[in-house]
Amino acid sequence: MHRRFIVPSALAATLLLAIPAAASPGTVGAPGIGDPYYPASGNGGYDISHYDLRLKYQPTTDLLEGTATILATATQELSRFNLDFGLDVSEVRVNGRKARFATSGDHELEVTPAEPLAKGKAVSVVVRYAGKPSELKINGWTAWARTPDGGVAAQEPESAVWWYPSNDHPLDKATYDISVSVPDGTQAISNGVLQSRSSKLGWTRFNWRSDKPQATYLTTLAVGKFDITTDWTADGLPVLNAYSKDLGPNAGAARASIERTTEVAEWLTEVFGPYPYKALGGYVPNVTSGFALETQTRPFYSPKQFANGANVSVVVHEIAHQWYGNSVSVDGWKDIWINEGFARYSQWLWSEKEGEGTAQELADYTYAQHPADDPFWEVKPGDPGPDNQFDIAVYDRGALALQALRNEVGKEVFFELLKGWPAEHAHGNANVGDFVRYAERVSGRPLAALFDTWLYEPSRPAAPAAADAGLAEAALSARSAAWVERPASWKKIAATNTVHDHGDRTDRGHAGHEHR
Repeated sequence: MHRRFIVPSALAATLLLAIPAAASPGTVGAPGIGDPYYPASGNGGYDISHYDLRLKYQPTTDLLEGTATILATATQELSRFNLDFGLDVSEVRVNGRKARFATSGDHELEVTPAEPLAKGKAVSVVVRYAGKPSELKINGWTAWARTPDGGVAAQEPESAVWWYPSNDHPLDKATYDISVSVPDGTQAISNGVLQSRSSKLGWTRFNWRSDKPQATYLTTLAVGKFDITTDWTADGLPVLNAYSKDLGPNAGAARASIERTTEVAEWLTEVFGPYPYKALGGYVPNVTSGFALETQTRPFYSPKQFANGANVSVVVHEIAHQWYGNSVSVDGWKDIWINEGFARYSQWLWSEKEGEGTAQELADYTYAQHPADDPFWEVKPGDPGPDNQFDIAVYDRGALALQALRNEVGKEVFFELLKGWPAEHAHGNANVGDFVRYAERVSGRPLAALFDTWLYEPSRPAAPAAADAGLAEAALSARSAAWVERPASWKKIAATNTVHDHGDRTDRGHAGHEHR
């Protein structure tokens, strides 16, 4: 599960009450964007369109120096607004003029412009800052990972707080220019297309650009010494993969997996439609974590994902997110099924393509693993709650819901749905209810009951519902797990169950899957 540092509802309410009496009602931007799972995540009062980050990082000391230029539009009159950030700030300017600033809570930077901002006004914010990200601890931990030769920012649902000021919630997506200066012989890896690199006085600057809207948690930075491979897709997109030079025995398996990224992306375009970005790739830094993350255009992979050999299934999962989760992002974190249910189902479809077990066979086997009294069925993928947001049920039960949908509407309509959804909501946000209404409109069928059964009922769908979903007869018995043949792909897919497990808890349902 991904670690969370966002303050609980009661403290968020306290922050709201802490607005100075001198501020007029409605002129202070809220310290949260309104997500019920994470009340202090993001901020209110403005919408960001672009980040320009100019950074300098020294691997030996972990010192990060930066100037962030943020372009936004005020969505209300603003006498003050917040940014999410944790490092030390030396100066803030708003529309070119110095602004007063203060900090509150664990990560709130409160900015008071020299003059109030009118609703609809274009706003530029410049923040100068410095600090050591690994020493910034929120609730006792840091999202910045030190490596033997550098550092990495990759986390969900938050990581930006450790390295740049932002409106840290998927609802406020923006484009990015990220320029990073590092000592010669060291590389800086980020999202999008590498525009240029240049060296001067012992430092090399890497300039990266992401020109499509990107959520803050999908923005990444990795500094270290990498072996880099480059290529082009058949459609002319640049492909860049990076591997830490000290991956040890996992190096070969990591390369054997990630070098198939182009192949996976080309196949997924047949399933989900045109690839939504202008760059492709992946990177494996020398970190001790075990998770992977769909950082936009260039997913992050921990070396441990390849400890048991090559596993293309994890690449399928993270590249599938480029459509489901990245291009179409959640409205709120309760909508996580739109990300994880579809990414897991893409692994089932890859298995089907590779002849290692059909999606139906994987659904049968998954259903059979969990008897009616298994807590797996208590988690509601459509609204799992913050404590179960990355529970294995969101993935596997979420994929079961899609197999049920496929069997209900038929193969042709189902794959029309898979392509149409990312086209209809490209580079935007949506929620589970939006998908249900979309599926009903395209299929011409009432589907609310089906989705309620598989996404919202806190119990195992009984035999009639399971039969309607097309599950094999042998899978309907609560004692039938041993009688359902295990698909050949199951072990590789189960090995990715920790793909979003950051080590602070063991998700229910993980134990035992790899060894059946």
